[in-house]
Amino acid sequence: MSSSNPRRRTALAALGAAVAVAACGFHLRGDASYPFTTVFLATAPAAPIAVELKRAVVGVTVVDTANAAQAILDIAPVVDDKQVLSLSAGGRVREFMLTKRVAFRLHDAEGRDWLPAAEITVRRTYAYSESEVLAREQQEARLLKDMQTDAVQQIVRRLQAARRPA
Repeated sequence: MSSSNPRRRTALAALGAAVAVAACGFHLRGDASYPFTTVFLATAPAAPIAVELKRAVVGVTVVDTANAAQAILDIAPVVDDKQVLSLSAGGRVREFMLTKRVAFRLHDAEGRDWLPAAEITVRRTYAYSESEVLAREQQEARLLKDMQTDAVQQIVRRLQAARRPA
């Protein structure tokens, strides 16, 4: 009986955790639904954001021509910006702010908007040290990649909320 007692406690604890998680409204991300079945990405095909968007729009066929698409997603060139956020008392840079801007518009072949033109802006800050230049460059590259992923996820959520033009 003592060997089944720990198992029973473990099972009860797991059941309790499952009930608690379900009670708080948590649920696994299900399949995304889009109001279109085919989309054309009007941007440079090799652009990193295009590659990531193609992977992110699961359940939608990304086609090679605008004429074959039910919806056309125009992506303007992505703008990355870096600004000094703060300086030390000696006038040396202490923090930078990175900004990534992605402008986009979703429309059909006739030019009717499914989503009007919009822009997503993602910002991150990081501390800078002159003694760790190489590490900071790697951190900046990682932050820019994370910012792109964040922007792509925001675009995907907006695509899911798009409505067919009337």
